[in-house]
Amino acid sequence: MAGLRILLTGAQGQVGHELARLLRAHGDVRATDRATLDRADPAAIVAAMRAARPQLVVNAGAYTAVDLAERERDLAFAVNARAPQVLAEEAKRAGALLIHYSTDYVFDGAATAPYAEGAPTGPLNAYGASKLEGEQAIAATGAHALVLRTSWVYGTRGKNFLLTILRLAAERDELTIVADQTGTPNWSRTLAQATSALVARGLPDLVERAGLYHLSSTGATTWHGFATAIVGGGGRPRVVPIATADYPTPARRPAYGVLATDRFRAAFGFALPPWDEALAACLAAHAAERTD
Repeated sequence: MAGLRILLTGAQGQVGHELARLLRAHGDVRATDRATLDRADPAAIVAAMRAARPQLVVNAGAYTAVDLAERERDLAFAVNARAPQVLAEEAKRAGALLIHYSTDYVFDGAATAPYAEGAPTGPLNAYGASKLEGEQAIAATGAHALVLRTSWVYGTRGKNFLLTILRLAAERDELTIVADQTGTPNWSRTLAQATSALVARGLPDLVERAGLYHLSSTGATTWHGFATAIVGGGGRPRVVPIATADYPTPARRPAYGVLATDRFRAAFGFALPPWDEALAACLAAHAAERTD
């Protein structure tokens, strides 16, 4: 696959940072971030696409500040809805394939079994609504695209639940963590590795299988269960379960966001590891990075 021209957005983000390294195996990667591409500016996106002339566009950039999006709704929609639409329009114009990431927050969380791709959507917050509009905008362009929904992304850089818990665990004897929201944590590296494996199949194969898929580790837990797994069984800090009502936030969160991944496995022949195995690997990698 050497020689592919690839445009990557969000290269400094959790998934984008991993992709910037892995995608180099498949060709020439033009990696952009907020400093080099304003994803809220459609004209800048058009100019970047026409300058890069990519065969593959991987849109790892997104507005992910869920609570702040309630106040910055216009910006969230510009980055999460309008930008993917422009990328898709330009990809179609260039005959390129677009890979785009979305979220379990497109659902209302009322389910009690994993959501399939065709389940009714109903986002509870501005972030989820903006991501859903992005999915719909991509589909409306008719571009060849893989839209990959995932959930609860964490990694060893940036702002995420894992790093927050590790920091707080070093500072406090007790953590109070929400225990009535259920989902599946996903390590950014496993998402990037899966994306690289898709690209390795070749663009014609992906064009043939274009569509909406759920890309997620298997299994499920709560934020409390996730935090408990992060800090381990040493007894300090204590991880105390609380209800969502005890931890009010500007944005409502779905109570349930587990994604069914059968369609992805059937189409591509592999699956992500169970969430707890991925977490163990991430913690080991994090420890190794800190000792280097």
